[in-house]
Amino acid sequence: MPTTHLNYQQPPSEIIDLVDVPRAPFVQMDRKGRYLLLFHRNQYAAIQDLCQDEMRLAGIRVNPNTNINSRQIFYHSIEISYLEQDKKVTVNGLPDKAQLSNFVWSPSQQKLAFSHTSAEGTELWYLDLESAQVVALTKSVLNANLGQPFCWFPQEDALLAKVLPANRSPLLYAAQTVPTGPRVAETDGLETQNRTYQDLLKNEEDAHNFETLGQANLCRVSLNGICNKWLDTPALYKAMVFSPDGNYVRISKIERPFSYKVPHQRFAQQSTVYTLEGTALKIVQQLPLSERIPKGFMSVRTGSRHLQWRADLPATLAWVEALDGGDAQQKVAFRDELWQWHAPFEAAPQRLQRTEQRFLKIQWGDAKHAIIHDYWWNTRNTKTYLFDPSIAHSKTTLLFDRDYQDQYADPGDFVQKRNQYAKYVLDIDQNSLLLVGEGHSKEGQFPFIDRLNIRTASTERLYQSVYKDKLEKIFFPLEGHNLRFVVRIESATEYPNYYLRNIGTDARLQSITNFKNPFKAIQSVHKELIQYQRSDGLELSANLYLPIGYKKEDQFKKPLIIWAYPREYKDSNTAGQSRTNPNEFTYPFYGSPIYWLTRGYVVLDDAAFPILGEKDSQPNDTFIEQLSDNARSAIDAVDKRGYIDRNKVAIGGHSYGAFMTANLLTHTKLFAAGIARSGAYNRSLTPFGFQSEERNYWEATEVYQQMSPFVHAHKMKTPLLLIHGESDNNSGTYPMQSERYFDALKALGATARLVILPKESHGYVAKESILHLLWEQDQWLEKYVKNKAE
Repeated sequence: MPTTHLNYQQPPSEIIDLVDVPRAPFVQMDRKGRYLLLFHRNQYAAIQDLCQDEMRLAGIRVNPNTNINSRQIFYHSIEISYLEQDKKVTVNGLPDKAQLSNFVWSPSQQKLAFSHTSAEGTELWYLDLESAQVVALTKSVLNANLGQPFCWFPQEDALLAKVLPANRSPLLYAAQTVPTGPRVAETDGLETQNRTYQDLLKNEEDAHNFETLGQANLCRVSLNGICNKWLDTPALYKAMVFSPDGNYVRISKIERPFSYKVPHQRFAQQSTVYTLEGTALKIVQQLPLSERIPKGFMSVRTGSRHLQWRADLPATLAWVEALDGGDAQQKVAFRDELWQWHAPFEAAPQRLQRTEQRFLKIQWGDAKHAIIHDYWWNTRNTKTYLFDPSIAHSKTTLLFDRDYQDQYADPGDFVQKRNQYAKYVLDIDQNSLLLVGEGHSKEGQFPFIDRLNIRTASTERLYQSVYKDKLEKIFFPLEGHNLRFVVRIESATEYPNYYLRNIGTDARLQSITNFKNPFKAIQSVHKELIQYQRSDGLELSANLYLPIGYKKEDQFKKPLIIWAYPREYKDSNTAGQSRTNPNEFTYPFYGSPIYWLTRGYVVLDDAAFPILGEKDSQPNDTFIEQLSDNARSAIDAVDKRGYIDRNKVAIGGHSYGAFMTANLLTHTKLFAAGIARSGAYNRSLTPFGFQSEERNYWEATEVYQQMSPFVHAHKMKTPLLLIHGESDNNSGTYPMQSERYFDALKALGATARLVILPKESHGYVAKESILHLLWEQDQWLEKYVKNKAE
């Protein structure tokens, strides 16, 4: 069949009915429980929204006309629920066809700054939450191309904002530029192994455009709209962060030289601390271009990392530096060291603590307590320590030592509160801390709140959800009400809603939202968590759905769709844990197979496809064998229940799930057809690692070859639908991956169809694209699965 143009199509009405539903608002709430903010946006973009000008430079995608991310999610309206007054107000005064983004609370959480993007550019606005009044502070001069474009001054009387330089250089376009010479690259004989990044700079025109689009001046914008220049020298400002006491601000910027090999996060960077008046006080970080990082997922760039203000002190910077030269292959007693430096930075920095594994994060508490986390990917281990930050290299207390993939043993996350500086620190009360956990277990998921005794490291359970037919998600306590938590409750058919739960009394609930279920067509669908074993005894699980109106007494076996995504593990105990919850709300979205419950299919969603490599073995050494075993076990489990015709089974997945799909169709005869979206199929095109494979192609050539469906295209005998976004931005999943794979399948006589969705990235957003995607999948399933020729 020749390549053709096809107008956008629409799926059957029963699928459209699940697509054309209003999107529930995005919810935010202040920590005192005064304001519940509801941000509304359209369910989908329109294809014309994706046709705007776009420049892809050093890992960013921006609209050069509006100076904001070209793939930005915009909201069109805001509602405020005043919880203490039991009233709701729609914010008036916003522009027609508003495009709102970059929402930033003020320190007191009584104001909200945000941007509005029009055809002319991006503006800075703010909302006074008590009065529900909005004010436009600038015209279309905001530069939101590189990082957060503004932040609040601590006094809340102004914002520090990135604005366009007055004499901005014109952009260069390669088609209009006369070359002055060739592009030259040279190697110096040292190893330089980088992942397969997209949207990199390709030439000096790109470098010029990246610099031009990223450059900004910094201005102090008062709440009456007066814009005073704060730093008048244009630069590639990336971050602006005030010290907790508000007396200093750290400004980070990107500097030349740039790179054609890595994205802007690894370009040269400089961080300087300034006074509130804009006077440079001290350069506190100077990082060179980092094209070369030692091999291995746990290798890092040298120099300071994780630079931050200590949240518990007025003005102290903290960061970590590698003690192993950033090289994970080095054998050392300690990997990283934590440093601190007190303003005004006249004395030398101080060593504070060391970690045996790679530093993960730190949570500041008070003058005597902080918690540091480290981890090591190769062993999947993470440790959590309590230490005294007032003493250099103080003795640590080990709180947790576990496999971070072990969800059954997850102790939860420490609850944080806002301190006198409006910064988040550990909520320490009478030598105890609170932990909120997701509560996964063999019996199901029961989220909990624990109290941890700092002195003994023992825990006491304060609250545990008891729902067996619902899922409760616990968020944070309200300030001044340590045991009054914000929670969200949902079920398979009950739309998620928010509540206040007082665990200090009778655990009673107070409703704060009342969202209705818009998916009435599948409200009564049968959903259950099924558990089964693969041939080696590993426990597996998945959510099983039966089609609408299914009656077992009809004795008519249905076609089955399996949707999955492989994940790698180093321990069989964690690999066999159930990570799905049948009580999660059944929410159809463009990537979901749930729509086909309306078309007579049984669906097995979130099917566990673990790839296990214990001890010295690597998961991918037996990738194909384990993939096949997972698939066979899933089909057997559903078939034993008498629901399906096992000759009419489809497999599908997105990204790495697409890679899985192509491999299963290549190496097994289990499926009638497959759907593979936005995948990578030739691992020689990602030669320096992919997913959780850190060996390069030359170290594990056989593994790369065996795992590449492209290499085995001659074995493909099962119909495969390939779909890819034309503008995929994900590492390694170039559209070329699907195009070259399809060319091979076509040349070798396989049954395949390739659909390239114009303007779409790794995820799809335009309504026209999504409806067409669903049509393509429905047509494929109807032809090759439901009505498969016997």
